[in-house]
Amino acid sequence: MEHMPKLRMIMLLTALTACSVLTACSERGGAVAPTTAVPAGPAPGAPKDVVTGLSVPWGIAFLPGGDALVTERDTARLLRVTPAGRVSQVARIEDARPKGEGGLMGVAVKDDLVFLYYTAERDNRIVRHRLTGGGLTDRRILVRDIPKGAVHNGGQLAIGPDGLLYAGTGETGDRPLAQRRDSLAGKILRVTVDGAPAPGNPFGTPVYSYGHRNVQGLAWDRSGRLYASEFGASAYDEINLIRPGANYGWPEVEGRGNDRRFVNPILTWPTAEASPSGMAYANGSLWAGALRGERLWQVPLGADGSAGTPVAHFTGRYGRLRAVAAAPEGTLWVGTSNKDGRGSPRPGDDRIMTVTPA
Repeated sequence: MEHMPKLRMIMLLTALTACSVLTACSERGGAVAPTTAVPAGPAPGAPKDVVTGLSVPWGIAFLPGGDALVTERDTARLLRVTPAGRVSQVARIEDARPKGEGGLMGVAVKDDLVFLYYTAERDNRIVRHRLTGGGLTDRRILVRDIPKGAVHNGGQLAIGPDGLLYAGTGETGDRPLAQRRDSLAGKILRVTVDGAPAPGNPFGTPVYSYGHRNVQGLAWDRSGRLYASEFGASAYDEINLIRPGANYGWPEVEGRGNDRRFVNPILTWPTAEASPSGMAYANGSLWAGALRGERLWQVPLGADGSAGTPVAHFTGRYGRLRAVAAAPEGTLWVGTSNKDGRGSPRPGDDRIMTVTPA
């Protein structure tokens, strides 16, 4: 889940007495230390509000002209936000059924095509529209029957450097689904813009990688490598470097393992410091919003894709951070999630801020 009960928190703190953050602890279920000495550089500039008064902004995707499309998970509204902060409603997704950690989540844009990931009556699904005259037309369901649940619905969408559509899904709390290659739960999916399994997918299905618990962040570095942020259970959250067909271990392992069937994460955090959701790449680093950790994590990357020592920015200053997206002009747009039932709303929440990476 995106938040841990107090009993689990106490158990975690007890377990961490012999294991500090970002140091290797054990061969199975342990933390992963940074593998490169890449410096993070100067701190980013102070955030500035783009828009305030939103309700759980979940996904952000930029249109060719520089405006952003923003989803609100619990209202099922799709909004258009200009860099100057003007807001207009593009649509309300009528068949979305927000509940728990489900609702209107990911959004991706390719030319005039808009892709949405949302929870419907019986499933999570990916739907394509065309943006015309400020509204949505030509609705087409691309992927249906992604399992839904009260928790762990995944929900991230992104267009990759290859022009294909990627989606991060969750295992809905039904842990074995993550290991079943015939299920779309607990996976990263890759499909064409028409919804077909992408050419070259490892199993001839939409599944690109598996063994995930709850993927809510996808980002590519300048070399075209794909990274995913992933919620752990009660010990370690992860950033994984994604390879096609690879198995990332959940629920057999959380954090680092020693089973060669599974790919280890390149970085982990204790769950109290992260619960990583949206993620973007900018200026040589990954930038991940932390929900429970209430901070923006910067993870510098080495030339080989390895992770350097992460740096936390704005800890506790803005509450729960969820949406993170790289804007065309080089800034980051970062959204709070303090109205999601697990945060403490502050004046102006929820908000989207612009942050200038160093």
